[in-house]
Amino acid sequence: MDWMIVASLIFFGILLVIAEIIFIPGTTVVGLVGVGFMIAGVVSSFSYFGTQGGWITVGGTILASAILAYYAFKANVWGKFSLKTASSGKVNEGGLEGLAVGMEGVAISALRPSGKAEINEKTYEVKTLGSFVDTGSKIKIIKINSNQIVVGPIQ
Repeated sequence: MDWMIVASLIFFGILLVIAEIIFIPGTTVVGLVGVGFMIAGVVSSFSYFGTQGGWITVGGTILASAILAYYAFKANVWGKFSLKTASSGKVNEGGLEGLAVGMEGVAISALRPSGKAEINEKTYEVKTLGSFVDTGSKIKIIKINSNQIVVGPIQ
């Protein structure tokens, strides 16, 4: 019966550490509880089985953890949790050719202070100088910096 307690503590400890890594990363609490269970299992093995049994349990726990980690990396289990595609979109990707200071357009989203506007039948990511511009309001280009268009409302 004693070996069941030790094995259960270590098994649930490893299970909680795996759950921390795969299902709820970043919380740390579940992983720490898992490590605590594993330590409790090892300490229990020292008290139930003596020094030799305790060290065998320590070795077995390390070996089991290493084997699980090896097979997880070999089977590319972690690859299912990583992003494989790169984002190719850019702000004002089509360039700002044909735009000039003073041109007018319409805000197609609320500008607080940034949003989208339609100028010359094209949609651009624009920014105001801090003022709120409601959707559908007429706007005017105030300044163009590299890929940033600064607009203001037309009164």
